[in-house]
Amino acid sequence: MLASLERYSDSVFRTLCYNHGAELTFTEMAHVNSFLNRNRGSLQKIKPKDSTPVQIQILSSNEGKLDRFLSGFKPFDGFMGFNLNLSCPSKDVIRQGKGAALVKRATKTGKLVALIRNHGHPVSVKIRLGLNQYEKDNKLYLNNLGGVDPDFFVVHAKHAGQSSGEPEDDSVYPECVETARGIPVIANGGIDSPEKVQSLMEMGVSGVMMGRPAMGNPAIFDLIKNEMGLNDPPRPVPRAADLGQEYKDLFDSIGGDEKYKFRFLKVVGRKRAIY
Repeated sequence: MLASLERYSDSVFRTLCYNHGAELTFTEMAHVNSFLNRNRGSLQKIKPKDSTPVQIQILSSNEGKLDRFLSGFKPFDGFMGFNLNLSCPSKDVIRQGKGAALVKRATKTGKLVALIRNHGHPVSVKIRLGLNQYEKDNKLYLNNLGGVDPDFFVVHAKHAGQSSGEPEDDSVYPECVETARGIPVIANGGIDSPEKVQSLMEMGVSGVMMGRPAMGNPAIFDLIKNEMGLNDPPRPVPRAADLGQEYKDLFDSIGGDEKYKFRFLKVVGRKRAIY
């Protein structure tokens, strides 16, 4: 899966990654309030451009507002459901009781998930290991994994107080998988090689989600699948320069935003390679 990447995950980038092995993509995160207020920038994030499989990643902690939004929402080709974000570490988001602040509120999460299901939509939950080390040590995140019933969980193996440079704690995955009661668990964070994917699969996760590595190499999905024998036959993997041109062609074909194009072309091929 391709993770939600703020300021990068537009339709063009999502489709480019999908064309090179990502099986599901996610929009940039957006507040349900912003949809209700008809915020142009937020509405652009969920405007369909093609039929690439995508889940809409939302921030919400209010059932009434979520119900109002869902009542007016119309699915589109490629829409694969909603992803409820319990992972965002932004202090502003946490002050609003959203994102990682919901990790310890399994009852609230369950109500939000049930509401989305009642409107007839698939739903997944992306979760961190709590707001801080205390919540992680007390395994409060397991309350959601054990008491909420989405179609799948995505577990980012850090707590919200950790920086991007700190390592993930992959040791949590076996217990997460066991606690989830058969609901698939997707691993997220620090995944950039076939060896890492293999080790996580051996812990019982059902799949992986990658974000930052795909910014530099949108073909990382097929690279890893080829190495693991998951593509039969192996699929060709283009050079970074070719991926840049492919992005431009998609941009012209489906229509994109120049700001996203500028950002992507600055990073493609310049991030650390996966090996």
